This record gives sequence, C-alpha cells and structure tokens, in this order.
Amino acid sequence: MSNLIAKLGLASVMAVTGLLAPLSGASAADRGLLGPDLRVQVQWRDDHRGPDRRYDRGRHDRRDRCAPWLAEDKASRMGLRRARVVDVNPRVVVVAGFDRGGRDRVVFANERGCPLIRR
Repeated sequence: MSNLIAKLGLASVMAVTGLLAPLSGASAADRGLLGPDLRVQVQWRDDHRGPDRRYDRGRHDRRDRCAPWLAEDKASRMGLRRARVVDVNPRVVVVAGFDRGGRDRVVFANERGCPLIRR
C-alpha cells in the first residue's frame, strides 16, 4: 500500500512540474532573457472631437480628388495625344488634346480614380 502511495505522489509531483515548466519559460521570454521581445504594442487614441475635425477636412479632400497628372495619364492611354489639363473645378477635370480627327477633349469626374464622364 505504501508503494502505491509513493508512486501516486511521484506521479503528482511530475505532473505539477510538467505543467509549471512551460509557464516559467514564457515568463522568461517576456523579460527578454531568451531573445528580443516580439510583442506588438497597440496605441489607442480617442480625441473626443468626432468625425467633423476641421484639420482633417482639407487632407481628405485632397486625397479623394482626381489628380491632374492622373487625368492626363488616363487621357493619353485613351489615345489622346499631347494631353493637358485645361480646366479643374470641384466637379470635373477637363483634359484637351488631339486624336485622329483633330482636337478633342475628355471630361473626368473630380473624384478618386478619375472616372470618365464623357469623351
């Protein structure tokens, strides 16, 4: 009977040490003892100003507009030679140039990606 109790005691000690060994290694890695710290740190910033921030309006307007160089590039890929921007307003970007029939113009919407309105 004492032999059975001794074996059970030894098995329980081995089980407890087997469970604690990985935990000690993980805590050592957190302290940088086993190498560099590879955790990702995330910062959360809440300004409590809401979506209508005055300093953001101009930046978003520029980013969500059709860039004149992009409109010229798209017009030249559409077959317009010597393409140049002749008019930009809040709604459209107009690019003029020459095609097979002579002078021509292409009108793009002043939105992100410069979608074509008319040719």
